Amino acid sequence: MADSSSNLKLDLTGLHCAGCVNSVTRAIEGVEGVETVEVDLQQAHASVQGTSSMDAKAIIDAISAKGFGASIQETVETPIELRSKIERRQHDAAWYWKWRAATGMPIWIILETIHWTIGGHGAAAWVSWLMFGGSTLAVVLVGSGFFRSALKALRSGGTNMDTLVSIGVLTAWTYSVVLMILSLAGVDHEQMPYFAEAVALLGIISLGHWLEARASARAGTAVRSLLEMQPETAERLDDSGGSRDVPIAEITVGDHMVVRPGARVAVDGKVLEGQSELDESVVTGEPIPVPRGVGDLVAAGSMNTTGRLVVEATVDGTGTTVARIADLVTHAMGSKANIQRLADKVSSIFVPVVLVIALMTLVTWSLFAIFRSDITLFQDGVIACVAVLVISCPCALGLATPMAVMVSASQAARSGILVKSAAALERAGLTQRVIFDKTGTLTLGKPVVTEIMPSDHEDAEHVLTMAAAVETPSEHPIAKAIVRAAADRNLVVPDVDDFKSTPGEGVSGTVDGRTVTVHRDAHASCQVLIDHQPAGTISVADEARPQAAEAVQRLHDLHVSTSILSGDRQTTAEQLATSIGIDSADVHAEQMPEDKQRWVESCDERTMMVGDGINDAAALAGADVGVAMGTGTNIAIEAADVIIPGDRINSVPLVIRIARMTRSTIRQNLFFAFLYNGTLIPVAALGLLGASGPVWAAIAMGLSDVTVIGNAIRLGVRLKRLRGS
Repeated sequence: MADSSSNLKLDLTGLHCAGCVNSVTRAIEGVEGVETVEVDLQQAHASVQGTSSMDAKAIIDAISAKGFGASIQETVETPIELRSKIERRQHDAAWYWKWRAATGMPIWIILETIHWTIGGHGAAAWVSWLMFGGSTLAVVLVGSGFFRSALKALRSGGTNMDTLVSIGVLTAWTYSVVLMILSLAGVDHEQMPYFAEAVALLGIISLGHWLEARASARAGTAVRSLLEMQPETAERLDDSGGSRDVPIAEITVGDHMVVRPGARVAVDGKVLEGQSELDESVVTGEPIPVPRGVGDLVAAGSMNTTGRLVVEATVDGTGTTVARIADLVTHAMGSKANIQRLADKVSSIFVPVVLVIALMTLVTWSLFAIFRSDITLFQDGVIACVAVLVISCPCALGLATPMAVMVSASQAARSGILVKSAAALERAGLTQRVIFDKTGTLTLGKPVVTEIMPSDHEDAEHVLTMAAAVETPSEHPIAKAIVRAAADRNLVVPDVDDFKSTPGEGVSGTVDGRTVTVHRDAHASCQVLIDHQPAGTISVADEARPQAAEAVQRLHDLHVSTSILSGDRQTTAEQLATSIGIDSADVHAEQMPEDKQRWVESCDERTMMVGDGINDAAALAGADVGVAMGTGTNIAIEAADVIIPGDRINSVPLVIRIARMTRSTIRQNLFFAFLYNGTLIPVAALGLLGASGPVWAAIAMGLSDVTVIGNAIRLGVRLKRLRGS
């Protein structure tokens, strides 16, 4: 049964192509209680969500009825296990089709050679038997996989892409057997058998699927590369102070691990000893090492460059950052964009429609044969019918979106950008306005002293020193900014006595025998009083992120409007907007969380909300696309559709560019797929492909798959260049 959260994870067997994925998806969706289904071809895995009435056995039975195997995933896989599974799956898929292609193609070439040399009209009987034997061998060895799949689909009352191939092959083979029997019986029919062509269908289609499997493996290298950054073992310290390497699956929360220079952090944790610089590009996409010391958190997959560290594990070996990133990426790969759902609906009725077209083709040609008393027209009709069946396989249609999403989600992850679903990626490409939260998103979330204005009888350093002395015990962000400013100037800050803090007003105390008061006003500036006399003012502001202005400019270059939606004061928000290039008219400040949500939902443009805090969660969920900063709160990250590195606000325009390029590639792929089927089906039905029509149909079908996959790989190359620019 599904667990309490109504989420079921299944391991699948028998998946070979995108058509298999669509078949399994539709089977699961037909089970009572199922709400959403995500099937991942790369992992041979399905994730199903539904109501409490959802029955795992019914789902497994529905999958089995379509000719595939399914079992409940009992344990959580480590990144190492996941990587091995993907590699094994890709190897098996490639071997499966390579064996069939290596069997079918040579037999076809031999039979085709015999046919055009000594197998013409009036050939010896042994030639016919040789053609029959070779063809039958290929039909049994290579065609059995197609036939089993089609038969299982038929038993469940449905059809699949193997149905078309099976009918086409068996029609050509059976027709040829009939002609052979007539010849052996002495009936002079002068018709050409299609033993070689039947084998050609199996060999060429298998070759196309092999090329598809190899191309799919190449397109998924980014995910495998990501998983390879997870070490297989960790050097764990024992109670005696010694250490030994253990598999990461044995690491539990609280274990202490040694991370030596040149090694990767095996499991997320907190530094207990040592200091070093870590390359955290696996998480952030930024290759410049960052300093890490005692108390700092480190992520699995990060490369230790210099010092020795002792790290305490904060998660077990299956819950690392690499594992979570891989899970999000593969989740996105298995999800469907809205445009793909349309393609799926077309595919679901496509096979039955093609069967009708093929039957009409055969009937029409047969009627012409009867009307003209020309048996060759019947033969032409059989060949045209077979060509229609073969050329109509909608593999390319099923591959159009998954291949593009797989490539883009993988490449985005290499930049630290995690996209949760294909639908989110699709919506991001339509963004017209990006709405930013201010604090912690456009700013660093750490106020800094921007100006000190002493009174006539004071100097700036003395005012700052006295203010820092009385602010030292305070935990207020403004207090910390003043104390930091004094430390940056190497000022000697005396101790404070009689410290008193008044919420909403400020602090006071005695410093070197003098009464010092710091009043905080509504404009984020502080008035400093010494012995109750004005000594000066200190202005404090939250510093804009270094990349904020660049991000805004890049968005404007993409013709995307920008706004600020903040709970801060209007004047403060407007000052920030001016400094980074956002028009003050697009600043909406002093907004409560519910106000933010209402504003986003009432916007008449396609919106992308970017935030990091709890108060942004509702707005993130209400926007067309929610983007959370990686350093934000868990609730904000959960509410978002996309997660970007916490210190790289310029990833926002990158998300839109990736989404636009992906959307464009999906549309191109669907265009190729629909153009291919829409153009060549009538060509095949009219017999314009000639006597070797089925062979050309098989070649064209394979080329259509390769075209779609090649276009997706081209997207990957473009995205890789984009990441490097």
